[in-house]
Amino acid sequence: MGSLSTSSSALKPWQVITGGICGLVLTIGLARFAYTPLLPALQAQTGLSDAAAGGLAAVNYAGYMSGALAAAWIDDARWRHRLYSAGLWMALLCTALMAVSAWWPAWALWRYLGGLCGATGMLLGSGLVLGWLMRQGRRPELGLHFIGLGLGILVSAVGAWVLQRVWPLWSSQWLALAVLGLVFFVPAWAWRPPVPPSVATAAAQAAAPTASKRWMWTMAGSYFAAGWGFVISATFTVAIVEREPALAGQGPLAWALVGLAAMPAVFLWDRVARRLGDTRALLLAFGLQTLSVVLPALSGSLAAALLGAVGYGATFIGIVSLTLALVGRRSPANPGKAMARLTLSYGAAQIIAPAVAGAMAQASGSFRGALWLTAAVMAAGMAVLATLPEDAPAPQA
Repeated sequence: MGSLSTSSSALKPWQVITGGICGLVLTIGLARFAYTPLLPALQAQTGLSDAAAGGLAAVNYAGYMSGALAAAWIDDARWRHRLYSAGLWMALLCTALMAVSAWWPAWALWRYLGGLCGATGMLLGSGLVLGWLMRQGRRPELGLHFIGLGLGILVSAVGAWVLQRVWPLWSSQWLALAVLGLVFFVPAWAWRPPVPPSVATAAAQAAAPTASKRWMWTMAGSYFAAGWGFVISATFTVAIVEREPALAGQGPLAWALVGLAAMPAVFLWDRVARRLGDTRALLLAFGLQTLSVVLPALSGSLAAALLGAVGYGATFIGIVSLTLALVGRRSPANPGKAMARLTLSYGAAQIIAPAVAGAMAQASGSFRGALWLTAAVMAAGMAVLATLPEDAPAPQA
């Protein structure tokens, strides 16, 4: 893996960005998001309960948090590159291995490893891309890179919709998605960002804005709320739609709309942040996502479900992209490490929220209570974010 860095030095910007996008499709779109559209078939054919389904989602995010914790302490650039590379392979394997047996402990293991994959792609991969952009003197934004999140959702949604009609058996669907992942693996592997210098230049370090403890703790508190809002919709959007008798069969459509809304939104949020500033842009994204969570709780109509899906897709991507780019710019020597430390709070919410929501849904027979709780958590996160100390302006290319 280390030998790739020499040939990678000649990579063009579009190759690094495309490789990063494909890496996100693999490590997030398949290793994480495939679970959402395939969950109804998994439950219907294996008898998996709501609580057990929520448990698997929580295990997945325990893996994600474990990966974030590791990434928060890894300083060596070559190890960050190697672990990101390993995550690309592991994403394919974890997706395929979900089809091997219907034993919950085995599923839990694959979901845990899939969470580790998500951390490598989201934190190490994004850190490598952002670091490369800064070293090349380009605008240090991740909007274009994070199109991979929306594309990953779209691939998992459309793939599940097609597979449910071609291969109704749940295990065949997981295997087929793993095979589809090979299409994204090739460019993700070939165009990995090169190994960055182990130490940033003194000039870059001196020019970088610094974050106070208060700033980091405030961001961590708001990002916890963002993680709660993200994971509830990411885990249960399809199941929520399928539970409504009048909406049966429309779950994959709602999930596809999440991806379709997320893909153009990455560009829009970068523009909003340039005009309003990062904090105001984040507050706007929080407010809109809270509304998107409330819509399906207020109404069981298809319109409410689809509007909620679009709102969720268009806002979670902005929160993630703006937050990670903001903290990454403050640590040019190791953006991935800084992102990972902040993401620990995001990961904590992703462990707690699915288990709580699954238990609430099983007890009540409905996801409405979990959605209202999620809206309350998001509103609290927005209030915390409003107290964020004034941030430094983003460096311009």
